[in-house]
Amino acid sequence: MKKILVAPSILAADFAHLADEVRKVEAAGADWIHCDIMDGHFVDNISFGPAIVKFVRRLTNLPLDVHLMIEHADHYVPRFVDAGANSITVHVESESRHDVAKTLEQIREAKCRVGLTLNPATPFAEVEAFLQQIDLLLVMTVHPGFGGQSFRADQMEKVTRAAEWNATQNHRIDIEVDGGINPETARVSIDHGANVLVAGTSIFHSDDYAKAICALRGFGGDR
Repeated sequence: MKKILVAPSILAADFAHLADEVRKVEAAGADWIHCDIMDGHFVDNISFGPAIVKFVRRLTNLPLDVHLMIEHADHYVPRFVDAGANSITVHVESESRHDVAKTLEQIREAKCRVGLTLNPATPFAEVEAFLQQIDLLLVMTVHPGFGGQSFRADQMEKVTRAAEWNATQNHRIDIEVDGGINPETARVSIDHGANVLVAGTSIFHSDDYAKAICALRGFGGDR
């Protein structure tokens, strides 16, 4: 069984103390740092860009897991590579306005891990043709754009299908979930085959980051 990885989403961090927040979740046992990039077009919100990713890169040696919820991801990939991203995930939906196969290859050529994601309304069939090209499949368990939404259990069918695909392949992908992830929904996701948990509110709005991260993995308060 793969190790369960926890990737705190800094979108939920206190940006007035972002450096402290990043250092605290690293000390608390985070595996990756998740960066949600929103452009106000593909999703109805604006977050931050390469400058913040570059700032976070200087704060930590943890892998930076960058999720581009933007139009024309191919145009911006080089900027996030230069900022220090270790993994770049793009959307499969046509509204993201890029050639998915070419963008995945662009990320690969930049020596980053390659991720692909789909919104809750998008069927799993839309990503099947690309699974051999990627390292990570991100299943959104809320509609992207805003933190604090409720987990959509109906998306577990996609997690299960990805896990079933893994079981038949030599090339295996990480299965990541993002949206409404807390200890209860983390367990549901893990039971269906997820091995990477993105969590914002349940970590950064807690009193004890280490305890929150351990609880997501299913170990209570013990590290």
